[in-house]
Amino acid sequence: MKLPLWGSALSATLLVQVVSSFAAAAVPLLGPILTQRWNLPPESIGYVSATVSFGICWCLACGGPMLDHHGPIRTLQLGLASICLGMIFLSQPVAVLGFIGALLLGLGLAPNNPAGSTMLMRTAPPRHRNLIFSIRQAGVPLGGAIAGITVAPAVVSLGFAHTAWLIAAIVVLSLLAVQPFQKRLDIEKGPANRAWARMFLSPSALRRSAKVIRSHPSLPLITGMGISFSIAQASVQAFTATYLVTQRSKDLAEAGYFVAVLLAASTLSRIVLGWVADRWRRGLLLLCLLLLAASGALVLFVWSAAGPPWLLYGSVALIGATSLGWNGIYMAELARLSPPALIGDVTSAANLFGFAGSFCGPLIFALIASQTASFDWPYLLVAAQLAACGILVLWRRGWR
Repeated sequence: MKLPLWGSALSATLLVQVVSSFAAAAVPLLGPILTQRWNLPPESIGYVSATVSFGICWCLACGGPMLDHHGPIRTLQLGLASICLGMIFLSQPVAVLGFIGALLLGLGLAPNNPAGSTMLMRTAPPRHRNLIFSIRQAGVPLGGAIAGITVAPAVVSLGFAHTAWLIAAIVVLSLLAVQPFQKRLDIEKGPANRAWARMFLSPSALRRSAKVIRSHPSLPLITGMGISFSIAQASVQAFTATYLVTQRSKDLAEAGYFVAVLLAASTLSRIVLGWVADRWRRGLLLLCLLLLAASGALVLFVWSAAGPPWLLYGSVALIGATSLGWNGIYMAELARLSPPALIGDVTSAANLFGFAGSFCGPLIFALIASQTASFDWPYLLVAAQLAACGILVLWRRGWR
């Protein structure tokens, strides 16, 4: 049975989102093993996460011509190929090769949002747009939840290196699986540019991104909210497993279950919040309320970390539902506010600034953790910046 065009776009982008997120989530889950293999302290996993985010920023800043030249599906396939290479490099016991792998992983993850938003905005029925975007974004925590359940048992059964190679093989299979969609969904491309690869060395990329963000008066505000959320999301995903193992005496498998709960809650909340946003039609206000709720959830997590398991599981689920549940509404609002011809460019630019937060957040988190010998203060500072952003947006909007 032939799918409608929006169904094909959603199927292809959701598959890529789940598989690439599965690969990305494996890195912080394996943080204690990676840092031990490289003879680095546990908080160094924050530097690995920052390298991934740097790769994402680099591609978002300079990868627009690649998307125009190849079309969204082919661009997603190129990203999957980069993720595969990244996992192979990460499997090596040499830190330098591992950091190269983290950079390749980031370069491969970056095309998901601009390519996916371009396809879905072109094909999705407007009355269900937030829900469809949220279903696609639900693939991020779904892939992470699968990693949380499966990665630790795979390491026990196969060993670290073989597990990394298995993840790389799954990525290759997904690259082949989306090929049937390529001809149908890559019909509408941007201007061809055979020099697209050279654009990755263009020094004017940040200038272009800032200019695109000013194409609508509300885009700078929502981009700032995305930066705040990205700092929180990157910090939570980078450090939760390592925090629970090194400072709360959990084993790797148990930490994986907590991460699975975190991401499963995010999967469900993204779909529910997308449905709410379609009916409420106040996406910006909903994002503002999520900022405040995410701040409270992180404070609860620090307070409950030494408490009974049921309370810790509850606080982890609340973090997942708030600080990781915002993406679908955010992407839909970006696409709605963008000029139609600039959806891919605006999404890339906004995500570039967001992932700059993802790059800086874990770096600062790691530095504070190393200075204080505790993860509690960095978590509380992340909560404070979320609350400050939420209060600022409420004050600026007034609410209108």
